[in-house]
Amino acid sequence: MPKKIILKSSLSPGDIVTLTAAVRDLHLSNKGKFVTAVDTPCPALWENNPYITKLNKKEAKVIECDYPIIHESNTGALHFIHGYAKFLENKLKVNIELSAFKGDIHISDEEKSWMSQMEEMGIDDDFWIIVAGGKYDFTAKWWNPDSYQRVVDHFKGRITFVQTGDPNHFHTPLKGVVNLIGKTDQRQFVRLVYHSVGILCPITFAMHLAAAVPVKEGRPLNRACVVTAGGREPQQWEAYPHHRFLSTNGALRCCDNGGCWASRCQKVNDGDEKDIRHICENPVEIRENLQIPKCQDMIKPHDVIRAIEMYYEGGALKYGSDVERIEKLK
Repeated sequence: MPKKIILKSSLSPGDIVTLTAAVRDLHLSNKGKFVTAVDTPCPALWENNPYITKLNKKEAKVIECDYPIIHESNTGALHFIHGYAKFLENKLKVNIELSAFKGDIHISDEEKSWMSQMEEMGIDDDFWIIVAGGKYDFTAKWWNPDSYQRVVDHFKGRITFVQTGDPNHFHTPLKGVVNLIGKTDQRQFVRLVYHSVGILCPITFAMHLAAAVPVKEGRPLNRACVVTAGGREPQQWEAYPHHRFLSTNGALRCCDNGGCWASRCQKVNDGDEKDIRHICENPVEIRENLQIPKCQDMIKPHDVIRAIEMYYEGGALKYGSDVERIEKLK
């Protein structure tokens, strides 16, 4: 009889994307041995997933999931995608082989047939998603909003950018983009990623989805993604293949042996201990009430521009932007 388990996690959506990989590979490596349900704050990420079912706590063992190998991430040779899998190997006493270097998000055929939010707005050209900010709990991940704007300006008339993000987080509205900040729920965002050709973002949920969400038929096998990573987290722990991962690990003393793992650079004054502990050692003042880490400030707009251009120079993508319609949406 297969063992019934409920995998529980209350962590962030980005973390849950990596859990989808562990569930996939648990079943592929141990066919017929488990019946699996999940208990996470992100049900939208599990829609259409063939490896999960519904179970109640009376009939199944609840496992509080974690990824303790993160504590070895600065010097280890494993990626975040291995985190939950290694945990479940030890917990369930089984072997789990990684089948794909990405999470496991499923888009139904019906969803694939729907128009994208962009098409509903009358824009049918290829587009990049841009996440020009982040959560207040980890302000050490932020890049300069003015630098994002310079990237958008550089590609005016060639690339359509769609700005997304939670309105309760830090997201400075950019000019010359389609503004969808606060206009997508989690599943809508997954579908938006499906329709996108590329993503520009820091180390965040969108980065994990860039790899995990299937690519539309006829496009390159892997979605373009440029990540303003800085030096907070070690490259080997976070970088996905085929992404342009702009890391500054090793360039500063504070991250010369992996990542510094600082939580905040710009203080939030919310009473959280992150405002006191794990503070960036090298803040750079961008303007009044905005500091970003030096490791992020060292990434310049031309670095990001060049990283995006590589996808076009190599022929993976082709330029095309509906400037007039974007202007009308302002």
